[in-house]
Amino acid sequence: MNIGEIAQRAGVSRSTVSYALSGKRPVSDDTREKIQRVIDDLGYRPNASARALANGRTSTIGLVFPPAGNHYTGMQLDFIGSVVEAAATYDYDVLLSPSGVDSDRSFQRLLGERRVDGAILMEIRLDDDRVDHLLAEDFPAVCIGRTARPDGDWWVGLDHTALAAACVQHLADLGHRTIALVNRPERLLRAGYESAHRGLEGFTKAAAERGLTTRTYNCEDDAPSGEACLQQIMHDDPATSALVTLNEAALGGLYRGLAQAGRHVPRDFSVTGVVAARWAETVTPQLTAADVPAAQMGRLAVDLLVERLDHPHASPRHHLLAPPISLRASTGPGGTGSPADTCKELDSDATG
Repeated sequence: MNIGEIAQRAGVSRSTVSYALSGKRPVSDDTREKIQRVIDDLGYRPNASARALANGRTSTIGLVFPPAGNHYTGMQLDFIGSVVEAAATYDYDVLLSPSGVDSDRSFQRLLGERRVDGAILMEIRLDDDRVDHLLAEDFPAVCIGRTARPDGDWWVGLDHTALAAACVQHLADLGHRTIALVNRPERLLRAGYESAHRGLEGFTKAAAERGLTTRTYNCEDDAPSGEACLQQIMHDDPATSALVTLNEAALGGLYRGLAQAGRHVPRDFSVTGVVAARWAETVTPQLTAADVPAAQMGRLAVDLLVERLDHPHASPRHHLLAPPISLRASTGPGGTGSPADTCKELDSDATG
């Protein structure tokens, strides 16, 4: 079934059917109803490619989301799902492009062939050539994350600086004096990943303000690396009594490493960080954390992109989110010392 047959059965021209479907020109209510009756009777569905040629829209948005490693983490998959769900409410499809750099062939096809009406970019770097390229091309895009100079961009961001600082303040208020930061992998820090850099900045500044002793660690996005990282933390400074993590994929390994080191959470050691709520609730004890609102951020990004598509000349807008720390069960008072320290104290009392 095509437009010509619909026009013949409705007794109108092909152009009239096209105008009724696209809304490009006014069509009388009687004519529109007649055409709609034929469409309903025949079960006609306009071909997506033909519709794109007719109205200049593909009804598809691109999600440019390179995996940070050799796989997507749980938080990254949460973001992908939230964008797809939000786009569906606007009747948009989503095309995923695992593009990492401006010269990436997938990214070039996305732009050069105009396969999508607009794009959402993730895993933003402080200096991001993808953002620069889209801006130069005047291609509608929204970032989930911020570059170093975000004023002219459309974006939705998480305030990693404030959230990492809040985690430090929480631990300091509990009496912890020696804490560690478990960040994302070193290669992401070198590449300028915004979340890793801004989280490190917030951690370092807040710890300095409270006069804490700190060490920072880069950790690969998997549980075995988290376990190895925890072993290194304990080796470097056994007095460490708490940590902040920006690496949810390593969380299970961090917990396992603490158990192997004989550290009970939260009696002997406190753990907090910036983690999606559903992952914070999968560990035991559940993680006290600044919960990453992945669903809200994906939805806001889609809202901004649709707004930009509908109003091409609108001024750039953004949302910066800083959710409060959700108090669960993984943090407790500091200053109690390690199990080894406790044993030494008991031995000293016995001999005295």
